[in-house]
Amino acid sequence: MKRTVIKIDEDLCNGCGACVTGCHEGALQLVDGKAVMISDLYCDGLGACIGECPVDAISFEEREAQPYSEEAVIKRMIPKGEKVILAHLKHLKDHNELDLLRQGIECLKEYEVNIDLSVISEQVHKKGGTPSACGCPGSMMREVEPVVSAKYAPVTTAIVQPSQLRQFPVQLHLLNPNAGFLQGSNLLLAADCTAFASGDFHNRFLKGKALAIACPKLDSNIQVYIDKLTEMIDVAQVDTLTVLVMEVPCCGGLVRIAQAARAQAQRNVPMKVVVLSVQGEVKKEEWI
Repeated sequence: MKRTVIKIDEDLCNGCGACVTGCHEGALQLVDGKAVMISDLYCDGLGACIGECPVDAISFEEREAQPYSEEAVIKRMIPKGEKVILAHLKHLKDHNELDLLRQGIECLKEYEVNIDLSVISEQVHKKGGTPSACGCPGSMMREVEPVVSAKYAPVTTAIVQPSQLRQFPVQLHLLNPNAGFLQGSNLLLAADCTAFASGDFHNRFLKGKALAIACPKLDSNIQVYIDKLTEMIDVAQVDTLTVLVMEVPCCGGLVRIAQAARAQAQRNVPMKVVVLSVQGEVKKEEWI
């Protein structure tokens, strides 16, 4: 079957082993000083190891691969003990892979492995927030208090602010890297939620830019995103790339997608990352 798994650039890999310890599923091992994926069966394709790599040697690729087997992963983990098993189950839960989570728990029962699963099922209660069943901070329901300051004074006039959108469509899956509006443009790659969190999204972030939107948590075929962005850098020769994301952990995946595309491209385009709070305030803004 064709599915998304991780790919390791052996030329970049320095053999530090950070990805091996970061992969609770046991898909990675160090062989002759390089990280190697020993079996497709153990790779869930969620990319926890990518964030552990200090030299950006790991990326996603879509290829023919053996189907991921939760049973095979659990059997491999049992000798490693309770902490490794719980870390794996929490990993599935945080990525909303509830079917795989249920399979894992059933496998533990089948093999009569008794561990305390309360840490997986407990809810983290915060003021104003109700976590979802998956326990992911990005899915946590909450009420957001509007930011009140002179900087964000209410608009009392009836003047309608014009849209700064220069093209359509905007979803990254639908964009053609050869489109005229992308040629030599300043590209804004925005997480879906950012336009709703920021009250001045059009004037502050979109003005004068081409737009591509994506959700690293819910969208599929992440490698297609990496390849398209690579083409936009090399073929469309975008001038700059601004990645606008929310503060929630899953949004970090969009930054990693952009970094993977830039690493894969022949050109080294300047890239800025802007992180918004759920109230729409800029928490961090830096060129990377």
